[in-house]
Amino acid sequence: MSDVYASFGMATPAAGQAMAAGDAIGLLKGGAAAPASLLAYGNGRSYGDTCQNGAGSIVEMRSLSHILSFDAATGLLEAEAGTLLCDIIAHVAPHGFFPAVVPGTQFVTLGGAIANDVHGKNHHRRGTFGCHVESFTLLRSDGKTYNCSNTENAPLFRATIGGLGLTGLILTATIRLMRVPSLDILERVAPFRDLGEFFDSVEEAESANEYAVAWIDQLAAAHGAGRGLLMIGNHAASGARSAAGAKSLLGVPFQPPVNLLNRPVLKAFNTAYRMLKGRQNEPHDVAYQKFFFPLDGLSNWNRLYGPRGLFQHQSVVAEEAARTAIPALLAATKKAGQSSFLTVLKRFGAVRSPGLMSFPRPGYTLTLDFPNRGASTLAVLKELDAITMDAGGAVNPYKDARMSAETFAASFPGWRELEALRDPAFMSSFWMRTAGRLALTKTNIPQAAE
Repeated sequence: MSDVYASFGMATPAAGQAMAAGDAIGLLKGGAAAPASLLAYGNGRSYGDTCQNGAGSIVEMRSLSHILSFDAATGLLEAEAGTLLCDIIAHVAPHGFFPAVVPGTQFVTLGGAIANDVHGKNHHRRGTFGCHVESFTLLRSDGKTYNCSNTENAPLFRATIGGLGLTGLILTATIRLMRVPSLDILERVAPFRDLGEFFDSVEEAESANEYAVAWIDQLAAAHGAGRGLLMIGNHAASGARSAAGAKSLLGVPFQPPVNLLNRPVLKAFNTAYRMLKGRQNEPHDVAYQKFFFPLDGLSNWNRLYGPRGLFQHQSVVAEEAARTAIPALLAATKKAGQSSFLTVLKRFGAVRSPGLMSFPRPGYTLTLDFPNRGASTLAVLKELDAITMDAGGAVNPYKDARMSAETFAASFPGWRELEALRDPAFMSSFWMRTAGRLALTKTNIPQAAE
């Protein structure tokens, strides 16, 4: 099996077996799918093993990629689960619409966005992707197709949003899009000297703007520790109403034999980025791809981490813990000599997802990327988990490749509710090593919230 079915982090084994969507649908409709034999695979943008199934086959969903209907009056769009977000944007942009929530890449499928309940730069206003899902059709191993919404098969609706693909095969979905004056973003960049200045300013910035995200210069010297840039933006009143080609203009054509993102390279990049971007403190228009999906411009950029791949760690901690926990997380990585290529800090708002297992919750979320250096990287990731758990926070499953079952249970105490609704034919390597282990031990596991 080629690495075409690998996870984006490339630090876990690629899928050993793959099955066409049509074949999987036939098995499911015929009630012939074996236990733990299937898992939907969209476009492989998850970083760890939530998109892998070592116990069976992944189901290649990109063949189901048709947009079925779009109502330009209401902004409701129905599409097959394998449709890419970039194709949805291209379809609706001329009518003055845009997805209400987009993650950091437009190369994710509709089904993947639902299964992971992805979030973006406007959680404080719009919540997660799942907040804008009207309904979907779900095929399960009992041979039945379920229409799921807030009012029909509601438990399956809640469990599937953020359910990591474990409740069955999403076939189609209907989502509500957001009306926008243009695709372009009116952006302003506000430098901050340290984390304290960021915490003091971000809430006010969010209250006046649709989008907000911060970049941290993690490699700054001690006197500049915690400095960074807060990027805020809104859709421009006038600008592009059609999506440009979503293909990357540049790419990494082959796998380098070593990690190219070493400390000197990263330090030079951070310095240049801060100097160039930090000068843009006056409002200015930027193309939506550069604001939302900057790394999409370089295809296969994950190959720069070398053949051992990368680990990404994303945590969330409550607001009252953030001023202590976020500096502690950054200090731990610096002490360990682990350089993060991209360090992103955002504030989650109080908009609640309908999803049972949604990662975002009120507070602050920090994302770090690390080259896979083996045991030393795993050690610092374990320390980051411990800091997050001590702060009462959570670690993001679809960015993970190695968290312990205990960290998972503390992050998602309601995991048993998903396990109760999991389709027995569906399994992931992530679920097997976390919930599967917990189900076997049944000891020292936090009880699900009432």
